[in-house]
Amino acid sequence: MISEQDFSRLKTETLKHFWGFDTFRDSQEEIINSVISGNDTLALLPTGGGKSLCYQLPALIQEGTCIVVSPLLALMKDQVSQLKMKGIEAEYLSSELDEFDSETILNRCKDGVTKLLYVSPERLTNRFFLQNIEEIKVSFIAIDEAHCISEWGQDFRPSYQNIKGFRENLGKIPCLALTATATPKVLDEIQQKLNFKNPAVFKKSFRRTNIRIITENISDKYERILNLMRYNRSSGIIYVRTRKDSEELVKFLKRNNVDNVDYFHAGLPVKEKNAKQKFWIEQNNQVLVSTNAFGMGIDKENVRLIIHFSPSPSVENYYQEIGRAGRDGNDSYTFLFWNDQELKNFDDILQHQIPSKSEFQKIVSYLYSAFQIAENDLPENVFQLQLQRIQNFTKCSQAKIRNVLNFLHNQEIVFFNNNKSHSSVELKISHDEIDLLPKKDGYFIELLLRNISGLTTHKTMFGEIALSQKIRTDPHQLKERLKEMQQRNYLEYIDGAQSSIKFLKHRDDRAINGKYWKLFEQIQKNKIRKWEEMKFFTRNEEFCKMKMILSYFGEKNIKNCGKCSVCEKQKESVFGRNMTHEILQVLRKKPCNVEEIAIQLNYYQKETILENLIYLLDSGKVKMLNFRTYAVKD
Repeated sequence: MISEQDFSRLKTETLKHFWGFDTFRDSQEEIINSVISGNDTLALLPTGGGKSLCYQLPALIQEGTCIVVSPLLALMKDQVSQLKMKGIEAEYLSSELDEFDSETILNRCKDGVTKLLYVSPERLTNRFFLQNIEEIKVSFIAIDEAHCISEWGQDFRPSYQNIKGFRENLGKIPCLALTATATPKVLDEIQQKLNFKNPAVFKKSFRRTNIRIITENISDKYERILNLMRYNRSSGIIYVRTRKDSEELVKFLKRNNVDNVDYFHAGLPVKEKNAKQKFWIEQNNQVLVSTNAFGMGIDKENVRLIIHFSPSPSVENYYQEIGRAGRDGNDSYTFLFWNDQELKNFDDILQHQIPSKSEFQKIVSYLYSAFQIAENDLPENVFQLQLQRIQNFTKCSQAKIRNVLNFLHNQEIVFFNNNKSHSSVELKISHDEIDLLPKKDGYFIELLLRNISGLTTHKTMFGEIALSQKIRTDPHQLKERLKEMQQRNYLEYIDGAQSSIKFLKHRDDRAINGKYWKLFEQIQKNKIRKWEEMKFFTRNEEFCKMKMILSYFGEKNIKNCGKCSVCEKQKESVFGRNMTHEILQVLRKKPCNVEEIAIQLNYYQKETILENLIYLLDSGKVKMLNFRTYAVKD
């Protein structure tokens, strides 16, 4: 049996070898010890607290495979990619993989090669998976984003409730539940629904003393961000609501000679996303303008600036996003821009995204009828999906259609792929049948077989541009030819540039119109409640911003942070603020406007700077060069 001293050394050596760290962060080692001791463990670690390491490291030093339950395919892929780059054997199972690929992954687990296997909660009831799991030695179960099990959480996923039954079937397997955002009510529900008995509970305070939260009621956000970016020399993220917003803001900044910016969103090809993410991580002054598609699983310590172009949909989302700043403990700044008209617009947008029961039923019915799926049927095919056709038929907005499709995807009723990816092709005829085809068709199939390896045995991913260059044809002509072959049932072709859908469960109209509609309705009500809480946080100018966040997450006896925009304003109203000396120091370097002075003085309130400038003008120490720019008087 390994001694305590040797065990401690093994943990430290593993940490150093794979992650390059000499010591653990707060609570990490205690959580790891609890897991290895076989205890049920619940860890509430705020964003940046190093949650992933708490299950990844014990998975490496224990025998068997750790099953990691995760809600998002994008997060699974990202985690597995990062682990593989570190030399750690990790895989994920998802509905986009065919049975051949899934079986290969599961066989590696049976052989004890794969140390971490990431799965969605819906996978835990999959018959093929359950048959194979009996032959896999499971070290423990790690549940990421454990708040999804709670009906009061911001990302309620009923399928998380499958974990309890799955775990019971495995026997006495320890379980580690992790979350970065959970209220006391949610924490209680996690323990109850996972049937934890005397769990070890680790809670780290949500307080981040090095983050300054600044909220501003502002109309011209572009101009404000431009001024901030002109003086920014650090790594940052600007969060926007839509893909279009990210691209438009970057265009505006680049037109105004701000070059250290780029945009990022889920609609980009995987290769481009990876390149942008890698460049941002490696640079010390690069700012990404992104939707909330960016940030999960990213560990970059020196992010100094987080800007929210608009409020997040919930306090949980907001705290997670600002928590990506200052992970090294150094001072960092976060800005939240808003105005009343915008908040009203978001109210309208949210209502516009929520279909009625009849619209919900109409959208789902169209999906089944368009692809000729009868009650209790489950086709094996992947279908191309054109949202415009659904809109034309149902008369529902695209926002409502996407909302329903995302819900069906999250419940694993369908696999909805709305991101640009590699295309796929699968041969539907045997090699012997190729000789019986018309000469032109037979030649084209042979051409594909020579240039796409693996085509004879399973579905294969490929890129049309690369293939068209190989066979010396136009990409558009290649696509049209592949579609012809599909119509003749020679092969199945999915164009990666378009949305696609695969049905994962047999058609069951009673379940769709009953339990799934009720669940969908509950999730929409949750969204509205979370948004109302976020609006209150955004508008409120009476209470310390950090204190409001800590109270939201159930922390008691909290002091004001003393540095957020509300605290600064209260200090100035009580004591006043003489900043004349600091303003003169800035203006001695070069003439500036109020915005530029505010930024160079660590983002102090513009109203306070203006009061001091008026005093300096009256006393003859400062002059105005034009209606906006101030300079020191000679």
